[in-house]
Amino acid sequence: MTAEVTSSALREIPRGSLLEALGRMRRMRSRTLEVCRQSHERYGTAVMQSAGAFKIINLFGPDANHFVMVDREGNLSAKRAWDGIMGRVFGGGLLLRDGDEHKHHRRIMQNAFRKSAIRGYSELMGPRIAEGLDAWEPGRMDAFPAFKRLTLDLACSVFLGLELSREEAERVQGAFEAAVAASMSVVRLPIPGLEFQRGLRGRAYLERFFRELLPEKRDSSAHDMFSALCRAENEEGERLSDREIVDHMIFLLMAAHDTTTSALTSLVYELAAHPEWQGRIRDECQALDGPHLDYGDLGRVPNIALAMHETLRRYPPLSTVPRMAERDCSFDGYAIPKGALVVCFPIHTHHMEEWWDEPFRWDPDRFSEPRLEQRRHTHSYVPFSGGAHVCMGLRFAEMQVRSVLFQLVRRFRWSVPDGYEMPVQQAPISKPMDGLPIQLDHV
Repeated sequence: MTAEVTSSALREIPRGSLLEALGRMRRMRSRTLEVCRQSHERYGTAVMQSAGAFKIINLFGPDANHFVMVDREGNLSAKRAWDGIMGRVFGGGLLLRDGDEHKHHRRIMQNAFRKSAIRGYSELMGPRIAEGLDAWEPGRMDAFPAFKRLTLDLACSVFLGLELSREEAERVQGAFEAAVAASMSVVRLPIPGLEFQRGLRGRAYLERFFRELLPEKRDSSAHDMFSALCRAENEEGERLSDREIVDHMIFLLMAAHDTTTSALTSLVYELAAHPEWQGRIRDECQALDGPHLDYGDLGRVPNIALAMHETLRRYPPLSTVPRMAERDCSFDGYAIPKGALVVCFPIHTHHMEEWWDEPFRWDPDRFSEPRLEQRRHTHSYVPFSGGAHVCMGLRFAEMQVRSVLFQLVRRFRWSVPDGYEMPVQQAPISKPMDGLPIQLDHV
């Protein structure tokens, strides 16, 4: 890997046909992993698809993840890549910023994710999880929408310090779902009735929702994340503007709400399919005192941690990571031209036989001593991305998954029918295509 293209020895990246590119686009949302495996097998570590002057370069493997995510030379832009995907619906989020601007915003926002802050969020979360689970009844239920409601309630409580009515919660959730769907729209025109226009309307609703709360939050000394972000400042005493706070809150709430729902749903599916692991986790949690998982006990549920990491390996909420080449550069001896969209695929790397034993088998013990398969390469396991754009809320997300599962497994046991396999939409965010029907019973 080099920062500049200076050698005539660099190879040209293999090219796929236009017909192949169209087929990839059609299948990418629901069959991302299959498409990547086929391309990797046929072309190796890189393949280019082009439409006129626009070029998309797909890179495969952990070295590709390192190249794209770490990028110490500054060859690649996250902002320019994500702007083209979600800029009109999630513009201004931390992921859509580069360089010094990104560092400036990240330094301010880190105050809302410090250890002391996460401890406070954990204390707020325990009783709210219990209230949410009180509404769950034994019988058949679809897990995905149930977790959507629970995680939205938690996000509104912990992030916003609010309790929304059922009607308002549904409006907020609908706005987020429309915006996320719009990020994958093929037709990106504001035509009434189309997916992209619904996403734009969702974004406008969320802007009004957060803007109306701003004056109260600016004056608040509460410990919710919205209030903390309003008070947060860097070493020079600089704070975020109203517009910046609204942009960040929309993006943060989407990221926390949707990605945690994705992780919890996939984890519940695997624990239903592997009842022996569900039992191990239940025994572990029942051995602890108290109705909620205290912050100090997060390290005392190692089986939850193993199952969570294995689930994030098999179902990374974000299956793809795009960047835009700011200058000519190279990877693995291939020339990457300025202006190309460069994409790596955590979901593919997480299933490479070169780095994982039986990668299509759900096996949490692969993350424990003495195996520690995730350490075979620094970037073979990247569910939270990496480099400067590594997910700032990853500790918060891990705490939330542990806290929810701790209470869930002590109240209920659940199952899926014999032979059932969850159909998964793998992009833009991993989720079951059928809502994940489960049978829920009291312990």
